[in-house]
Order: sequence, then structure tokens, then C-alpha cells
Amino acid sequence: MDEQSVVNSRVLRWLLRALAGLCIGLGAIGIVLPGLPTTPFLLVAAWAAGKSSPALRRRLRAHPHFGPALVAWQDHGAIPRRAKWLAVTLMAASWILLWFSIEHRGVIGLVGAMLAAMAVFLFTRPEPAPPESESRN
Repeated sequence: MDEQSVVNSRVLRWLLRALAGLCIGLGAIGIVLPGLPTTPFLLVAAWAAGKSSPALRRRLRAHPHFGPALVAWQDHGAIPRRAKWLAVTLMAASWILLWFSIEHRGVIGLVGAMLAAMAVFLFTRPEPAPPESESRN
């Protein structure tokens, strides 16, 4: 992403930077707080940063822990295999808890169908290529 993709409005750039900062903060809290996701907040932060601040976007993409996943998603739509399995496992656990929590089987079926659709989406995304050092072994 280059300077051309940065929005022209100063107010909108400020709002997008504030959104990026808020999402980075919520993502950081999500690392330690169960139930608060990290990844969606970081994806929104990367999008907002790309529209408002090329320097912030570069910093997010260069982050040692989150950067590789952001780069894989933004550049190739790729999701690591471990993340796919973790997401589907947590979705299944959530659905099982829902099964025992409510009696409205229609709601349970609808939620199950949505989670199944999300699982299909996840597993149809490509996986990032291994780093050069791993592919030579």
C-alpha cells in the first residue's frame, strides 16, 4: 500500500488513526482476557492504519508476533493451519455450550449453520508459505 491509498481528509485520517489505536489496545487486552478476540481487532487496526498512516501500517506489519499473520492475510488471504484449527475448535466448544444453555433448537441450528459456514470459509483459505529457512530442510 502506498501513499495514494491514504485518505485525503485530515479529519478522516485522524478518526482512522484513533480507530487503529483503539483496536490495537483492544487486541492487546484480548491477548490476556479470555473471550475478547485479538485477531479481528488487529485486522481492523491494520486496515485503518493503511488508510491513515503508512508508517503505522509498516510498524504493524513488521511486528515480530502479529506481523507475519497480518502480512499473510493482507497480501494472500492466507490463514495459518494452527489458527484455522484453533478457531474451529473454539467454535465447536461454543456451540456445545450453547446446546446445553438454551432450549430454542432453532437458534441452536441457526448458530450451528453459521459456525459451519465460517469453518468452511476458514478451511478454504490458503495457508502461508513456510519461511525460507524451513523450506530448505
